[in-house]
Amino acid sequence: MSPSFTFRGPALFSYGFRPFFLAATLFALGVIPLWWLVWTGRVALASPLHPTDWHIHEMIYGYGAAVVAGFLFTAVPNWTGRLPTRGWPLAGLLALWLAGRLAVAGVFGLGALATALVDQAFLLAVAAMIAREIVAGKNWRNLKVLVPVSLLWLANIAYHAEAALAGTAWHGHRAGIALLIFLILLIGGRIVPSFTRNWLVQRGATALPVPFSRFDGLSLAGGALALVSWVAAPESLATAVLCGLAALLHLGRLARWRGHATWRSPLLLMLHLAYLFVPLGLAAASAAALALTTEATATHLLGIGAIGGMTVAVMMRATMGHTGRPLVAGPLLTAAFGLTLLASLLRAASDLMPGGPALSALLWTAAFALLALRLGPALSLPKTARRHPSSLAPKG
Repeated sequence: MSPSFTFRGPALFSYGFRPFFLAATLFALGVIPLWWLVWTGRVALASPLHPTDWHIHEMIYGYGAAVVAGFLFTAVPNWTGRLPTRGWPLAGLLALWLAGRLAVAGVFGLGALATALVDQAFLLAVAAMIAREIVAGKNWRNLKVLVPVSLLWLANIAYHAEAALAGTAWHGHRAGIALLIFLILLIGGRIVPSFTRNWLVQRGATALPVPFSRFDGLSLAGGALALVSWVAAPESLATAVLCGLAALLHLGRLARWRGHATWRSPLLLMLHLAYLFVPLGLAAASAAALALTTEATATHLLGIGAIGGMTVAVMMRATMGHTGRPLVAGPLLTAAFGLTLLASLLRAASDLMPGGPALSALLWTAAFALLALRLGPALSLPKTARRHPSSLAPKG
């Protein structure tokens, strides 16, 4: 290995997934118990945001944005063939992320405008650095990844603006979730069938996931239209129709990836199960538009189930593969994933279960305690001697 490729700093800052996956895991572990204390009136934050707005904002732009950054700063070098962002630039990005969390929680005592300025800096820096790497590597086909990331940055600014002007950020809640869901449709629709195909080929299977086709393009377009309608008018008939159709499209898309054949590989099956919560959440959004259920049901199926489940599955796979460990979930990681999905189902059904929110928060916290226990050392310590193929994103 050439000296120019050797990183001699702390292992935590040797690759993009390490600091951001660790930060996301620890943040998710602590922020939900804190939210429970805020929600029950035991703790008061000095945040310029309403407590509910703070909670939703931090799950999207705190936890979600950290996982997105960790994924992209690891996947993009794989796509471009360039060295990953390391060392002080990575530490600086982590500091920007942390400053945003403290500012939004009211720790700095800033007003609404100053808080928004501090908070938006992280996603702006992520988008700029990703754009630089893709352009420098002339990897033009992946420039499309910048669109949802840039939109997520703009949505964060709009979130703060809506909260300041309207008193709450109802559209902002849905916009942030919708953009993360679209990233799952875009990136998950690439990695899930690719990893499944590779695994099945290694085992001599002849029935493989269907390659990307016009149906996938139709599914992405249908999903985008449904999400836009849900953000703009969640109670409209158009939303009911579009979300219902999108749910069917993505259920069909998922069925083409042969997830049922991966039951022997929990780490792979997790990706399929997490994606399943996208059509479940879209179906719930359709039902909510017809007043058959509440919007909170759709929000938590999409937010905890799809986003939480997919991010947990991706962090597991990337961490194990990129730190030289076998791509095996084991009992702790399998339990953590299961608890995450169960937390989503319980929270979505909380209208029928008075104790659902409390139990859901407990399960989420337990899930991330297991993740921190299992992934924490792998993320913060040097890579093991054993090497494994890239497990985060296919090349291209």
